Amino acid sequence: MDELYKKYRPVEMDYTISKEEKTEAMIKWYSDCMDLYYKYNVNKEKMEQSIKNSNMILREGAKELLQLLYKYDIPVVILSAGIGNSIEQFLKEKECLFENTYIISNFIQFDSNGDVKKFDNSKIIHTLNKNMEGKIPVEFENKIKNKKYKFLMGDLIEDLNMLDGLELSNALKVGILNDEMDEYKKLYKEKFDIVLQGKNISLKPLINNIFTN
Repeated sequence: MDELYKKYRPVEMDYTISKEEKTEAMIKWYSDCMDLYYKYNVNKEKMEQSIKNSNMILREGAKELLQLLYKYDIPVVILSAGIGNSIEQFLKEKECLFENTYIISNFIQFDSNGDVKKFDNSKIIHTLNKNMEGKIPVEFENKIKNKKYKFLMGDLIEDLNMLDGLELSNALKVGILNDEMDEYKKLYKEKFDIVLQGKNISLKPLINNIFTN
C-alpha cells in the first residue's frame, strides 16, 4: 500500500497532466489496492480491527461541526475515494455518525464467511469522479436540492465537482490546502471562496465565523 501511495499520490496532486492520464492512473491505483485485499486474505474481522487500531484522528472542530449540522437537520454527504467501511466505523467510534449523514465511497462487501467479495472495478470512486449523481437516495438528494445554501469542503481541486448538478449560486466552497500542496496556493485561492492551509488546521474558526452567525 505504501509503495502504491508513493507511486500514485504525486500523480493525484499534479495539475499539469491531462484529466485522461490522471483518471487512468487513479483507476489503476485503486484496482491494485483492491488486489492486495485478496492477496493477503483480508477479512471483515481483520479490517475492523485494523481500523480500531489505526492512528486516524478527527481534525480539530470536525466533531463539533458534524454535531451542529445534525442539530439543525442539515443533510451531510461525505464523498470519499477511500474505503467507506473505514469512514463509517471510524465515525461510529467517535460518536459522530448521525442520521443526517450519507457516505458515498468504495464500500467493501463481505460474504457469509467474512471474506472480501470481488470488487467491481468499474464502480471505483476515485479523485476525478466524486459526485452525487445517481449515488444517493432520491429523498436525501431532494433534501439537499431544497436547501438554499450549500457548503462544500475538500482538499483537492477536483472536489469542487462534488456539487455537480446542484444550484451553485449560493454555495460556499472551502479548500483545505495541505502543506504538500503549497505550490498550488494561488490556484486554490482562485477556485475556492475560503482556503485553510496546514495539515493540522482547525475547523473551529470556520464554525465560529460562519455557522454561528
